Amino acid sequence: MIAQTVKDELAPSGKLRIGINYGNAVLASRDAASGELRGVAVDLARELGRRCELAVELVAFESAGKMAAAAKAGAWDTAFLAVEPGRADEIAFTAPYLLIEGTYLTPPGSPIQSIADVDQAGVRVGVSTGSAYHLFLSRNLKQAQMIKAESPNTAFNLIIDGKVDVVAGVRQALMANAAKLPGSRVFDERFMAIEQAIGMPLGRAAALQCLRQFIEDVKASGFVAQALERAGIRGVAVAPADGPKKGI
Repeated sequence: MIAQTVKDELAPSGKLRIGINYGNAVLASRDAASGELRGVAVDLARELGRRCELAVELVAFESAGKMAAAAKAGAWDTAFLAVEPGRADEIAFTAPYLLIEGTYLTPPGSPIQSIADVDQAGVRVGVSTGSAYHLFLSRNLKQAQMIKAESPNTAFNLIIDGKVDVVAGVRQALMANAAKLPGSRVFDERFMAIEQAIGMPLGRAAALQCLRQFIEDVKASGFVAQALERAGIRGVAVAPADGPKKGI
């Protein structure tokens, strides 16, 4: 049983509004015709609502950057997005439930052969604005130039149009796009491990503790692994436990 005070923090309006980033295929997808959302984050969102006895409203975004920016406007109560220091001044996070890889895609005939080759003067890197990998690379690339796009798909279009030399992204999304560009290559290496978690606005300590307990329980119970299996997602690890927690 969830205390009413916790429910009030989780869903101040009485309905739990949960941000879903369908631009990350590991987390979710959206049917082009119906707009229906499916995937791991959607399954977790609905399970969270069921356990907390709250109606759920899924709030869809085409990129993590747009979803994170929408926190300022109060567009969602919780959201499934990556743990990122650049977001910590507005968003509090649970421990991660998934670990996914950030890497690069290069076009056919590219002289760039490894991640070490990317951070060179004159190299243009396409990124989805506000994504975890964009924020990470903004701190770590010293010589390469980042070219920003609105979403992962528009970032891929930059390489199609010859406006960038590599595209950064989530491995699974890059692999899907590589199939559209014969001769392109996704690196086996990664430049970062992206920790996917649940975030919520700062200042809701009781609700955050509830979310942290929820995440530990769905990892330990196998719910996250089963959601990955249902979605057909491969090459993604369930994050390890973050210490003993009591489930909800």
